[in-house]
Amino acid sequence: MPTARYHFEMTRLARLAVPGYPHHVLQRGNNRQPIFVDADDRRRMLAELREQAQAHGVAVHAYVLMGNHLHLLVTPDAADSLPLMMQGVGRAYVRWFNRRHARSGTLWEGRYRSALIEAERYLLACMAYIDLNPVRAGMVAAPADYPWSSHAHLVGLRHDPLVTPHALYWQLGNTPFARERAYADLVAAGLSPTARDALGGAAHSGWALGGDAFIAELQKQTERRVTRGAAGRPVSRSVEEKSG
Repeated sequence: MPTARYHFEMTRLARLAVPGYPHHVLQRGNNRQPIFVDADDRRRMLAELREQAQAHGVAVHAYVLMGNHLHLLVTPDAADSLPLMMQGVGRAYVRWFNRRHARSGTLWEGRYRSALIEAERYLLACMAYIDLNPVRAGMVAAPADYPWSSHAHLVGLRHDPLVTPHALYWQLGNTPFARERAYADLVAAGLSPTARDALGGAAHSGWALGGDAFIAELQKQTERRVTRGAAGRPVSRSVEEKSG
């Protein structure tokens, strides 16, 4: 079975953005400082994300707003869709945050990080990774207990206008109830340490994450190298089955 490829990147890479592929995005606060103080801040961020995603042609499949960082899983329509969305969100939200909290200066820890992932192997696993962030952080006992993520929408607890489910989510069942139940079961099963490390490593490094055939095909579409070429351990069979 082809191995997944990922590596932590220590140098500054040009971001890889290829239209039509899912991207796992990570944005942190400067020096890990909070980027959200209260619910009003989080509501503002969600409004900015929705406006900019619609303006620039970005489908948001999953998200979580933590205290000092956020994760997104998105598919851009064009090569500049994601950079334009993140630029628009970043500028508008920093103006709001600084004015509201009587501060000045930078809020972000440099530019956002993103990793292109192979949908069939990793998309549903990445959604679960995002949903489980508040649980891993000890903030809640279950993803459904955290109000600032896409999890409630995906399991049928509320409607979230920011979220556009990916085609692989729709394939989980023939009815809304079947899809919601299947996705809830997938998240409840959790991720193996290998899958968790692969997804986290890719998000921090900027290298694409997928099997050998996927990496080879992706490389044909860009001059930027998509992986360092270090072979990692494959994702466990249970996660691969859930992700395909």
